[in-house]
Amino acid sequence: MLIDIALDAMGSDKSPEPEIRGAILACRQLEVRVHLVGPERTLRPLLAKQMRRVGARHLPIKIVQASEAIGMDDKAVQAVRAKRDSSMRVGLKLVREGAAAGFMTAGNTGAAMATAKMVLGTLPGVDRPALVAMLPTSTGRPCLLLDVGANVDCKPKNLEQFAVMGEMYARAVLKVARPRVGLLSIGEEEGKGNELTRESFPLLQQLPMNFLGNVEGRDIYNGQADVVVCDGFIGNVALKTSEGLARLVRESLRESLTSTVTAQVGALLSRKAFNDFKKRLDQSEYGGAPLLGVRGVCIVGHGSSNERAIMNGIRVAAEFAQANVNAAIEQGLVALNGAPAE
Repeated sequence: MLIDIALDAMGSDKSPEPEIRGAILACRQLEVRVHLVGPERTLRPLLAKQMRRVGARHLPIKIVQASEAIGMDDKAVQAVRAKRDSSMRVGLKLVREGAAAGFMTAGNTGAAMATAKMVLGTLPGVDRPALVAMLPTSTGRPCLLLDVGANVDCKPKNLEQFAVMGEMYARAVLKVARPRVGLLSIGEEEGKGNELTRESFPLLQQLPMNFLGNVEGRDIYNGQADVVVCDGFIGNVALKTSEGLARLVRESLRESLTSTVTAQVGALLSRKAFNDFKKRLDQSEYGGAPLLGVRGVCIVGHGSSNERAIMNGIRVAAEFAQANVNAAIEQGLVALNGAPAE
């Protein structure tokens, strides 16, 4: 049984080429049916060309017409209201109407969140949805960081909800029986941090979960926590800094291997180790950040996403839908709020 995923074909910086190639890659490797959303007159010949290039005749890819696209420079709220036939809006409508199990875009993050809230709505008990990023650790088990950009300014109640949503996502998708949850701060002591972290600490402490207390930036990568909670400003800075550092390490290591390894056998062994290392740090392997808290599956990727990142974004959307994460989050919020789900 194929899982239907709607893909914003006009989202990335170099759209629609990465989206088309990513959709083909996904349909050849995953059990999915991709709905490419965008202008059919543009997409149809490009899709046919790429299909011929890879020698694929029949793949489960459909084109869904959308006459408008939201650009990276568009102001989110204005674009959502003005561009009613945007590829984002049309794709999310497919999710709302049940024609697709999830939606993936590499477009404007703010517009994606605003459109998802408008089209899908939020789960009961959610004030603000949050973007969650999956980051590698020294133990091999990933760490979830949220929010990584959906909410620049947050209140303690928002971080409390983020903790619940992140913990439920770790249980449902990462299959962690008792996720360790930490609050990102500048010190481990309870009194450390700014006003937001100090006020959030007691709220997270009283939650029925494995709360570690405050964690520091290094704890994101040393495997001490499964879920790390912060506001979107700090989370986005941490994420982008991490991506830049990972790129620096990869390039520096490649240069060192090229200049110091002379023996052919040693070069081959080093190349294999380097490729394994590169894959572990490559953000394209993680695909995109799920938007937690909306009534549906919405994955937001980087504007610079290549075809592999698009494919993995589609994979994440399918896994999210299969794991029924929203039902788990809703039950966790019911317990938090002490009220029945709608």
